[in-house]
Amino acid sequence: MSPKTMDKKAVILLSGGLDSATVLAMACAQGYACHALSFRYGQRHAIEVAAARKVAQSHGVSAHVEMEIDLRAFGGSALTDDIEVPKGRDMAAISVEGGGIPVTYVPARNTIFLSFALAYAETIGAHDIFIGVNALDYSGYPDCRPDYIAAFEKLANLATKSGVEDVEKMTLHAPLIDLTKAEIIAKGMALGVDYGITTSCYDPGEGGRPCGACDSCVLRAKGFDEVGCVDPALAQLG
Repeated sequence: MSPKTMDKKAVILLSGGLDSATVLAMACAQGYACHALSFRYGQRHAIEVAAARKVAQSHGVSAHVEMEIDLRAFGGSALTDDIEVPKGRDMAAISVEGGGIPVTYVPARNTIFLSFALAYAETIGAHDIFIGVNALDYSGYPDCRPDYIAAFEKLANLATKSGVEDVEKMTLHAPLIDLTKAEIIAKGMALGVDYGITTSCYDPGEGGRPCGACDSCVLRAKGFDEVGCVDPALAQLG
């Protein structure tokens, strides 16, 4: 993508995790006026919202909206229900081929989030939405695949006034879609991302200490190990 000027607005889905922090840095580096959007949706790891706030502040976003919705009303996921978070799985088990879609999948979560992001984008006159989904080092979630991203972008341009009337169409950016976790970390480090203020754990303990054993912790550890550096978030915890 060619460089953008700061009058070009974008909505960034910002969870407070490693991937979304990287995506925010990438959008900022491309010159977008970034409007971050985070969700407190009843997740057991709600500490990520505080992390998202720190990440947004560190990048000087134009605005940061924190939405409150309650997906615990539906449940159906280890993140929003009284279901145990899987721990201690090896990479073979975490992979798509290893065991299908895990119980940490939150039903239709990215569709819900992107729908809010689409409404926000249309309201502020933005035609660009960024999301940090990844189809390589991930746990097999169906709403992290390239086909899904392409389908939602098509929907965005069919279901909105701006998609129908504006010359410029909505674009859904997923710049991490085909990167490994190590490649994502390396890219973020080059852009000055402070990974020490991010959180990835699905089941954090007291003070936000990561469990070190859930799928997300395993994938994060793998990425930093492959880059050859210590995870700064762990270093700060001591």
